[in-house]
Amino acid sequence: TSSMADIAFLLLTFFLVTTVIQNHKGILMMLPPFVQLPADVPIPARNIFAIQINSADQLLVEGVPVSDLVGLRDRIETFILNNGIDHRYSDNPRAAIVSLKTDRDTSYRMFIAVLDEIHAAYFNIYASRAGVTAEVFRKLDLRNPKEAAICRRAKDGVPMNIYIAESDKVGN
Repeated sequence: TSSMADIAFLLLTFFLVTTVIQNHKGILMMLPPFVQLPADVPIPARNIFAIQINSADQLLVEGVPVSDLVGLRDRIETFILNNGIDHRYSDNPRAAIVSLKTDRDTSYRMFIAVLDEIHAAYFNIYASRAGVTAEVFRKLDLRNPKEAAICRRAKDGVPMNIYIAESDKVGN
């Protein structure tokens, strides 16, 4: 019986040495630097573009049910670039906030698809301000001083204000 314990120990050691534990990196996002702001600063409702996704991956955009993502990018761009013209949209690009809220059971596929549409809207705005296509703008090399300057000018005055709210419940 003593040799059985030795064999079990050798097998345990073998599996511990040969097992590979996967290290998932998650979603890579560049976070802005932390700035302590007063918590009681009121944000007018017109400066928030609200997008909600329920556990069945159904969208609610500005309180209206939406069946798919078609047109979402254009609506976000219109909201951001309003400059106070239409009272339903933001006062200016600096004040515009795109809010995304999901249920705990929302699929990653839908969350990423909506987040990609939000980012694409901002990159379309930046690209049009730079006078290039969104694809060209995304490929700018920020190590190159000229291209970095183009990127800074395009983003000047239009911060990417995306608020991802914490999920609070499961359900429709």
